Amino acid sequence: MNAVPANTPTAARDLGVPALYSCTIAHVRTTPRRYTLRHRTYMWLIDPDQPPQLPRLLRPLARFDPRDHFAGDRPSIRAGLDAFLAGHGVHLDGGRVLMLTHARVFGYVFNPLTLYWCYGPDAQPRCVVAEVHNTYGGRHCYLLHPDASGTARAEKKLYVSPFFPVDGDYRMRLPRPGPQLALTVHLDREGARAFTATVRGTRREVSTATLLRLALRHPWSTLAVSAAIRFHGIRLYLRGLPVQPRRPEHRTPEKAT
Repeated sequence: MNAVPANTPTAARDLGVPALYSCTIAHVRTTPRRYTLRHRTYMWLIDPDQPPQLPRLLRPLARFDPRDHFAGDRPSIRAGLDAFLAGHGVHLDGGRVLMLTHARVFGYVFNPLTLYWCYGPDAQPRCVVAEVHNTYGGRHCYLLHPDASGTARAEKKLYVSPFFPVDGDYRMRLPRPGPQLALTVHLDREGARAFTATVRGTRREVSTATLLRLALRHPWSTLAVSAAIRFHGIRLYLRGLPVQPRRPEHRTPEKAT
């Protein structure tokens, strides 16, 4: 039995959504000492205008809640995205959006990075929005205009790791997901690369069997991601990495550049 009913709107099917990606996420820290972590999880690619309609018994495994994105005060994720874009003078004029994210699993979610590929009504790309969450409850959105290779730069605005201050620039390579997912985010500080995160994944059809298999393989997937980040942070602290002070003014969910 398919997890997405046969009456899913044709427009959503044409975008190749919804889809699941079985992923490996890697973090490589190069300064002040080298440290690498990897973990496996899965992510959803959806059209936020038409989120997947799951059978009742599967709904605890995937819920997409507008409170988890942008200011969290809009009736839908798409409304939150449109409000954010309008605040920066960008209007999609009804164009489609692809959203890569973690879903709520049994009521819990942690989204280190949610991406929105935004298109105009002519199906031409207009921008990409990178929504970053930290483990302190802060979130910040970066409005990006990638070049032909899918690469864009942005000044870091959100305190993410307790071992890096809020400085430097992100260089993100964010090609639209296809059969494979291949995302890369570099953090450059003081003329040197300090950190690299990669997401590599393989596209899976959304079906009851696929979702159950991934959920059993990665139970409480987003809780596991949050716990892994904290665990490795403790290890780095015990190894003597100095903690950088966190300034409350960087917990700004809606203001971005």
